[in-house]
Amino acid sequence: MGASLPPKEANLFKVIAKSYETKQYKKGLKAADSILKKFPDHGETLSMKGLTLNCMDRKAEAYELVRLGLKNDLKSHVCWHVYGLLYRSDRDYREAIKCYRNALKIDPDNIEILRDLSLLQVQMRDLTGFVETRQQLLTLKPNHRMNWIGFAVAHHINLNASKTIDILEAYEGTLEDDYPPDNERCEHGEMLLYKISLMEECGLLERALEELHKKESKIVDKLAYKELEVSLLVKLGHLEEGEQLCRMLLAMNPDNYRYYQILQKCVGLPSDTPQYSPDEIIRLEALYKSLGKKYIQSSAVKRIPLDFLSDDKFQKAADDYIRPLLTKGVPSLFSDLCPLYDHPGKADILEHLILGLEHSIRTTGGYAGRMEKEPPSTLLWTLFYLAQHYERHGQYDTALAKIDEAIKHTPTVIDLYSVKARILKHAGDFVAAAALADEARCMDLADRYINSECVKRMLQADQVALAEKIAVLFTKDGDQHNNLHDMQCMWYELASGESYFRQGDLGRALKKFLAVEKHYADITEDQFDFHSYCLRKMTLRTYVEMLKFQDQLHSHDYFHKAASGAIRCYIKLYSSPPKLAADEDDERSKLLPSQKKKMRQKQRKAEARAKKVAEVKNEELSFSGVPKSGKRHVKQVDLDPNGEKLLKVEDPLLEATKYLKLLQKHSPDSLETHLLSFELNMRKKKILLAFQAVKQLLRLNAENPNSHCCLIRFFHKLGDMPAPVSETEKLIWAVLEAERPTLSQLHGKSILEANSLFLKKHEGSLMHRAAAADMLYSLDSSRRAEAVKLIEDSSNNVVSIDGALGPVNEWKLKDCIAVHRLLGTTLSDHDAALRWKERCAQYFPYSTYFEGRHSSASPNSAYNLIRTDTENGDTALSDAGHGGEPIWSNGKLEEPETFKDLVI
Repeated sequence: MGASLPPKEANLFKVIAKSYETKQYKKGLKAADSILKKFPDHGETLSMKGLTLNCMDRKAEAYELVRLGLKNDLKSHVCWHVYGLLYRSDRDYREAIKCYRNALKIDPDNIEILRDLSLLQVQMRDLTGFVETRQQLLTLKPNHRMNWIGFAVAHHINLNASKTIDILEAYEGTLEDDYPPDNERCEHGEMLLYKISLMEECGLLERALEELHKKESKIVDKLAYKELEVSLLVKLGHLEEGEQLCRMLLAMNPDNYRYYQILQKCVGLPSDTPQYSPDEIIRLEALYKSLGKKYIQSSAVKRIPLDFLSDDKFQKAADDYIRPLLTKGVPSLFSDLCPLYDHPGKADILEHLILGLEHSIRTTGGYAGRMEKEPPSTLLWTLFYLAQHYERHGQYDTALAKIDEAIKHTPTVIDLYSVKARILKHAGDFVAAAALADEARCMDLADRYINSECVKRMLQADQVALAEKIAVLFTKDGDQHNNLHDMQCMWYELASGESYFRQGDLGRALKKFLAVEKHYADITEDQFDFHSYCLRKMTLRTYVEMLKFQDQLHSHDYFHKAASGAIRCYIKLYSSPPKLAADEDDERSKLLPSQKKKMRQKQRKAEARAKKVAEVKNEELSFSGVPKSGKRHVKQVDLDPNGEKLLKVEDPLLEATKYLKLLQKHSPDSLETHLLSFELNMRKKKILLAFQAVKQLLRLNAENPNSHCCLIRFFHKLGDMPAPVSETEKLIWAVLEAERPTLSQLHGKSILEANSLFLKKHEGSLMHRAAAADMLYSLDSSRRAEAVKLIEDSSNNVVSIDGALGPVNEWKLKDCIAVHRLLGTTLSDHDAALRWKERCAQYFPYSTYFEGRHSSASPNSAYNLIRTDTENGDTALSDAGHGGEPIWSNGKLEEPETFKDLVI
């Protein structure tokens, strides 16, 4: 570097490089300017100056200088390397790799460039190139530990674990007998555990166990050693040794559920099946009874038997488990026992058990069979459990009666208000739920969880502005909304995005959904720093797990919701585009010249004012002084807070396709992925892709109402298309004609007949009847009355649910809302929609959508009477922190989305 310069300037060039590494950017700039005074065309100095400016957020100047430096010295590996670093800082990894490869053509043995190239290759998952680069690094510097480890890991992630073992053993062969020294024992032990886990992965179990015992003295992490040893023993069938070791692990941590599963395998009992034979249950019962005597304080040893016991034994074990937790007042008891509700018969037993405990406490003040009196709080937590029990079964009247009694018993317990808010939310009264959640929040303003629960309820009630004010209470001072984004608070952004979408504010909704998508891009980017760190610190097992996690990152539920939300926004934007600039120009052309002049002046003033405000905010948010590094940490002001620029996209469907491809790759088994694919490709007139989506829907769930609708709509649309003319159209038509007989739903039947058969097969289901009625009207608009009658003739059957106190109606609130929207919009029968609303108001008395008699949307509801008292000065539900504004002032909620939101 700087070899073409005189000695003095060559030393200054070294100062530039050192200043860049130590982040003393001003010092580096001064040295660069000194060289450029005498040698203004020196390419490497120009490049290093550009790199320094890039670190000071002066990107435009940086790129200009680096390109100029490269132009002046195309054969300098320094210039190409710097150009690659510039692209890397902007996350343009593909261009950075090209620059590094050009640098290596000039200096093929440059260690630093090779190391940087390898990091980019593993980041981009160019695994073949990664292996080659790490091999070259090892060849150039074989006495460096990190090069051996990097080469080994490269083969592992390239699915060649056996080669990785060979490399690690070759590396160990280069070490001395007394290795490692004290300061490297942890790192070396991690490497040994990694090697042995690879042997286990390759099925070399005997060899792995032998190596583990041989290297025991050199492994520092004794817990990981024991866990790996017991895993190998169980796989090898050495169950007695495995049992002894597993009991040692349980002595260390008797609440680790995984240890109990391993112990079951060791004693010859299955641990991964929901069903056990009577003999297995007897043996399991004896095992956990003996363990319970040994680990008296362990909750796991008492909870696990509830999964396999039944009938009287289950009741006895559940009674012993529940009583002390009710006495102690454990709010999470219902969450703990909730999985048992999926076991046939156990919900009934739990209900009778808890009701018996409630009756005993009310009558005698204690549990049956015991002389000791229970504290008053035991009744409170019993009622608390029962409220959640009945809420789970949809018996909201009973649940609310229980929770109201609990609140009357002890009005100061915050959990009671949170659970009551959740009951009301599920019952359909989002406004009252938000009010109760806010009351719980006001009881403990320092509790972040309660604050978040309140925000969630308010967003569900579409009280976005109020929710934002409360959400920022736990953020840092200053730009608080940006703090929420910086904290990657995805649940908040998703909930607010859905609220904006329900309210029709597509700009803000898109902004929230795309913010979540950006978080995932940042998470992907954040792995970059770990590629070198993990190899250096030898956390190899965790590093490989992290890479596997990153490969599946976009299959995460939050990303799926964000991408789906963005696609729905773009589809609606395509169906109802905002006013185009051309239309605005036409309107403007009708104005008088003086009016046009005034409009232009007003626009210029508004733009100048907005720019000035942004500059002032940027100055306020920047540090008052510039650090020694010369880099100003400035938080840019959001110039598009309402997402208006996002609405000006030229091709909404093209933008939606970007996110759809990610969903198709990472969530191929989600019904929603293929529903969105169908809607999108039908609008894009991509017939084969739309048919592919239909086939995927039928593969996943052919009986789903949405799958049926897409099938019928597709072939109905196909029938309305003109005859094919071009060769391409004829080929597509031939493919579809050949595929149609393969669909059992349409084989030898017309689409009307297929719709009738679907209805006959599912005539007892409300949503299936609604889907059939929708398709009937779509196929023949003259049969609207028949379609409406088909829906109105649906009966809300009463079903018996395990653990429910009496029968429960079959219809769900969200389904009834979807049907109401179908009647009012698609079928355009407002009288039928009104009749449906009145009918559903009886089934869902707490629903604000249907204005049920107990909901906050009803003028005579308890909540509106409380509001009237509050306005008259009486005490009621707290509206503290809102400036006296009633929390339920939004009125009726917007209708949630259904499958009818996306109609071609």
